[in-house]
Amino acid sequence: MKRTRVFGAVVAGFALALSSVGSTAALARDNQGRSDAAPGQLLPGLFPSEIALPDGFRPEGIATGPGPVAYFGSLGDGSIYRASLLTGEGEIVSEGPGTPSVGMKTDLLGRLFVAGGDAGDARVVDTRSGDVLESYQLADGAAFVNDVIVTHDAAWFTDSVNPVLYKLPLGPGLGLPSPDEAETIPLTGDIEWDPEAFNVNGIDTTPDGQALIIVQSNTGMLFRVDPATGETTTIDLGGESVPSADGLLREGLTLYAVQNFPNTLAVMRIDAAGTEATLEDSVTDPRFDVPTTVASFGSRLYLPNARFNTPPEPTTPYSVVAIPRP
Repeated sequence: MKRTRVFGAVVAGFALALSSVGSTAALARDNQGRSDAAPGQLLPGLFPSEIALPDGFRPEGIATGPGPVAYFGSLGDGSIYRASLLTGEGEIVSEGPGTPSVGMKTDLLGRLFVAGGDAGDARVVDTRSGDVLESYQLADGAAFVNDVIVTHDAAWFTDSVNPVLYKLPLGPGLGLPSPDEAETIPLTGDIEWDPEAFNVNGIDTTPDGQALIIVQSNTGMLFRVDPATGETTTIDLGGESVPSADGLLREGLTLYAVQNFPNTLAVMRIDAAGTEATLEDSVTDPRFDVPTTVASFGSRLYLPNARFNTPPEPTTPYSVVAIPRP
């Protein structure tokens, strides 16, 4: 049965020892640790529950790990900001190209895969040096390359404007492909595309690792995608939907969908093959201000506030909210 929960501004009572979890979901990228603290509180050995980003930064995507760090991309100039989850402190580690950085994921090699929004591109950044390892022009003309998931053999990107997925096949040793090896996979099957709307957004993998999961923001529907063909099949949500869904995160059989303007995190239970799911919980928090994406570390989930209802000025403050994993 679906529940609705509101997390208060003070998150307490679930602090855990600072030991590594060490487990990841299938095809996951992140090393994880455990701890917690009240919002904004910096106590010895405890993580802050709210992290300030630079004024005017305009965050959208988030990626965590390896280790207790998170990465954020700017919708403004595309710069990458790295924050410590232990202290909340951070810095710009890669200057942007002047075009957006949207969804992003890290891998175990310390690389950050970044979706380039309306620039129609993607790039891979070395998180240690901030250097761009490779860039890919995925689309010509109108496009919005929105989110990415990294699997054992490819990085997959969504496009909210065009009914396609983009695939960067990874070679031996997870080697990056050359720019001309990027593939475009048309989406077919059940999905109905609205050329006037913002369509496919977040992406992840099915629990069995055999297919992809995508969410369509304008309809709130989830789809299973055959990675070999691009054929989509509607995921049965039992009559429910997740309107305004943005980023996705799957851990085991739990699937999270960030509903941006509703300021809600949907919590679903999905079957191994990714054919049906149950909406079990809807989580809100008074600190949410149009969150867009979600990543995990230890016992907690982190959601950057994009603040799309607030005019983006150079002095506009932005933050990342941490909540206990539902």
